[in-house]
Amino acid sequence: MDDMDFPTPDVEVESITPSELKASIDAGEDVTLLDVRAQSEYEEWHIDGDSVESINIPYFEFLEDEIDEDVLAQIPDDRDVTVLCAKGGSSEFVAATLKDRGYDANQLEDGMNGWARIYERVEVSDYDGAGTLYQYQRPSSGCLGYLVVDGDEAAVIDPLRAFTDRYLTDAEELGVDLKYAIDTHIHADHISGVRALDAVGVEGVIPGASVQRGVTYADDVTLAEDGDEFEVGDATIETVSTPGHTSGMTSYLVDDSLLATGDGLFIESVARPDLEEGDDGAPEAAAQLYESLQERVLSLPDETLIGGAHFSDAAEPAADGTYTAPIGQLEEEMDALTMDEDDFVELILSDMPPRPANYEDIIPTNLGQQEADDDEAFELELGPNNCAASQESLAGD
Repeated sequence: MDDMDFPTPDVEVESITPSELKASIDAGEDVTLLDVRAQSEYEEWHIDGDSVESINIPYFEFLEDEIDEDVLAQIPDDRDVTVLCAKGGSSEFVAATLKDRGYDANQLEDGMNGWARIYERVEVSDYDGAGTLYQYQRPSSGCLGYLVVDGDEAAVIDPLRAFTDRYLTDAEELGVDLKYAIDTHIHADHISGVRALDAVGVEGVIPGASVQRGVTYADDVTLAEDGDEFEVGDATIETVSTPGHTSGMTSYLVDDSLLATGDGLFIESVARPDLEEGDDGAPEAAAQLYESLQERVLSLPDETLIGGAHFSDAAEPAADGTYTAPIGQLEEEMDALTMDEDDFVELILSDMPPRPANYEDIIPTNLGQQEADDDEAFELELGPNNCAASQESLAGD
């Protein structure tokens, strides 16, 4: 819809940037959004928040000269309204149409595509290993990554291809060489940045166990096996095999302080087990996940931080703004971590959301079995991640 030519009224429309909108939401300011995408697109993913009022009215409702009064009645006329669409075309038209009728309307620059470009780096203040640890956060999809920095070296865990230049720029800003780009598993919700970074001189690392899924570039990168260690300055990143979400799911223990769990364990939920072998293989994968959590994750000291590769709306950030939490706290709060195996498997299989958008193309792209240029890759990963067993918290009341 954003490629259409709209008869935009001769009214000047102000734009706000995605970063400005994010800052307002983070500050708890009241924000009113009018999302003019189709209802199906809106329901799949939209901007939300405690202080956000989100209204969905498709743009075509505003094409007639005489707009239905029931449509206009849904739009507040006593406050600023930010109109947004997919890319920024139809939102400008609707905002101008509303301004022409006396509404205080502006538009979100570049729409949801612009929102998907937000990528923030936040220091993990409770990390007590060598050097400094940062968490990357992508609010549009809930994707998380990690940057380990010590001395003149750095490593990024679970990088996104869309932000390849960002990692290099951050390393330059911090005065370090980006030594490693490490993946926890073959992702189903976004295009990995490991190969893109490897192509510019960063050592790419993927779990050795993921190769059996059909990775085509295994000879070009380093394969991490259980127990392998990667040195970043004085910090050590230890490979910990944690299959379940996928057969090759691997966690990385960053200097005995934070376990980057990929999609194995999140601070509000656990992994879904059906993205590799489908529904038929999910029970066996769920049992494998239970074993990994009990034997490889929960066996670590209670103060060890957990940092997953995603967060959902149910996740509550820590005091430092990162989506991390100590293992001991998660064990107290999350019923799934204290169940016996049968109850765990039953719960996980009963509480799975829809599969990630475009996962059937994203997985083979990450395996190297099909290609996607930068624009195609970005379009593929738009939308929610849905890699957890539940969109809501699995914690107890």
